[in-house]
Amino acid sequence: MAKFIVKQTPTGFKFDLRDENGVLATSEVYASEAACKKGVDSVKNSAGGEVENQTVEGFETKKHPKYEVYEDKAGGFRYRLKARNGEIVAIASASFKTVDEVLAAVETVRAEAAEAKVDTVLAE
Repeated sequence: MAKFIVKQTPTGFKFDLRDENGVLATSEVYASEAACKKGVDSVKNSAGGEVENQTVEGFETKKHPKYEVYEDKAGGFRYRLKARNGEIVAIASASFKTVDEVLAAVETVRAEAAEAKVDTVLAE
């Protein structure tokens, strides 16, 4: 089962969405713990979004919230989750070797993020 880990960083707070295989998604750095937890809520509320596979020629543009699957500069594949307002609320933490791998990660987030528990780590 996936869970959110809210962590204090030298410049603020960020979250990672983790499961037994590692980090599924990560966030930007937020100025406060409260703002970071709002980011977690935004991911939970957006997790059911559709997938816009931008690796396919002539892909269909989806409405927000959505996962944008794309090829990164190194030739790997990533996703970003955009909320209803179009803001990026989570990104893939790693580059995947294949589109199937990144789509599997998206499906894990879709299935588990909304119900994932939140743990806070205030210092590392």
